[in-house]
Amino acid sequence: MHYLIVGIILILALFAIRVSNKHGIPALLLFIVLGMIFGAIGFEFEDYKFADGFAKVALMVIMFYGGFGTNWNMAKPVAKEAIVLSSLGVVATALLTGLFAHYVLGFRLIEGMLIGSIIGSTDYASVSNILRSKRLNLKYNTASLLELESGSNDPTAYTMTMLFLSVYLGSGVSIPLMILSQVALGVIMGFGIAFLVGKLLKKFSIGADGLYAVFMSSIMLITYAVTDLIGGNGYLALYILGIYLGNMEFRGKREIIFFFDGFTEIMQIGLFFILGLLSNFLRFIETFPIALALMLFMTIIARPVTVYGLMLPFRLKRNQLNIISLAGIRGAAAIAFAILVVNSPANLSVDVYHIIFGMCVLSALIQGSLMPYASNRWDMLDPNDKVLQTFNYYQFKTGIGFLETKIHPESNLIGRQVKDLNLTFDFIVAKIERDGKTIVPRGHITIEENDIVVLGGKLHFDESGQDLIEFTIPSGHKWANKYIKDLKLPADHLIIMVQRKDNDIIVPVGDTLLLEDDKVIMIKAEHELAFPKA
Repeated sequence: MHYLIVGIILILALFAIRVSNKHGIPALLLFIVLGMIFGAIGFEFEDYKFADGFAKVALMVIMFYGGFGTNWNMAKPVAKEAIVLSSLGVVATALLTGLFAHYVLGFRLIEGMLIGSIIGSTDYASVSNILRSKRLNLKYNTASLLELESGSNDPTAYTMTMLFLSVYLGSGVSIPLMILSQVALGVIMGFGIAFLVGKLLKKFSIGADGLYAVFMSSIMLITYAVTDLIGGNGYLALYILGIYLGNMEFRGKREIIFFFDGFTEIMQIGLFFILGLLSNFLRFIETFPIALALMLFMTIIARPVTVYGLMLPFRLKRNQLNIISLAGIRGAAAIAFAILVVNSPANLSVDVYHIIFGMCVLSALIQGSLMPYASNRWDMLDPNDKVLQTFNYYQFKTGIGFLETKIHPESNLIGRQVKDLNLTFDFIVAKIERDGKTIVPRGHITIEENDIVVLGGKLHFDESGQDLIEFTIPSGHKWANKYIKDLKLPADHLIIMVQRKDNDIIVPVGDTLLLEDDKVIMIKAEHELAFPKA
């Protein structure tokens, strides 16, 4: 029965995504509402410990893959602004909100500061979902700034939450030491593990298809666990790990992207659904006025004051500051931190979970829905905004493939123009690299010796599974230490790839020397082909 319910929930989530795309309602908000509906019709769920564990794993995945998908070339121009907002911005927003909760709403000061810390960060999943689903190409590289900020500010909110929670519990922890250890150890572990893993990925092959995703998932869990164990910020370490590895090229990256694309989506659906299911509708209504007051204060005063104040040295345009202020959407991370507080020994006088939950629902509904309208109203939409993706992005995400070849001294292409290459097939000369510089391959460009030419075309998906033969050359085989041109292969088959023992791929030509343990991939004709014998 439980499996049936899970299946139905996932199908309904897919419909929610379609409704979101059609009507402009944030998809993640619909997942929360879906959870609330299931809770209202009798599916009682109050297991905060399970929710805490699931939320922790979901945030690990979201943080890591948020970093992994960050194009650093695109983010670098706005990195300073994003880092300021993701650190000092969270602190300022949290403190202002905490003071408002204390002096206006009558909360105890420590409880107000705790709530401000929990809700201090913007939510990467919500911000990214809005920007991508609504295709909001914002001017001045603002989309990159928002994604980098929202992807990196959860660690600051987590540190502040733990800090004020420790003060509330009277644990006697040194605040400066706690902040230093959280940040310093998070950064050191993130870069350190990323560096080691990067070296491993370049030197060693994992092996079978699918194992790269398993390996990366394992590294993600190890990074968080070890960093958290020594007192560092595991979420910060994961985000740095993701950025470092995501901007490298290595074997297996394509399958990692496909795996985490789907896995992240499932974790987000599950997380937001569970958060909605965990809520109690009556408590949601009871705490709604407080949640509304806090959300309006953050949206109208705390976030804009923080953004305008901290961005003053960067001289951003007013319409850009407006959209950055509005885009401070709160979401899953805040609710997950609220669950952490509920599971702690702290005996709070307010219903932290439902206050934070209500604020996040209202934030996603109001701010998320206003983003497309406001972007247009404030003249922030740029339909021709540069994407700055790499060739690898499109190769990983689409059916387009790219081939690279070097023009050798004896090549008959030297001296010919691009327009004369007579590409009979559906390919295009996508790029030419010459002396370390990129040349746009216009028709009049002449091919020169040592040019690296990149060809682009549609990837082939082989449905038959019957055309290829894979053969590893054993010790003493007659093909060992022979050139391909000397094998006298029949006309009905052709060697199309050679893979060395160290996993290097060789594009075979007549002068390619075959070695023992080489894996030879051949294409065969329709009729039966005799297998090579020793």
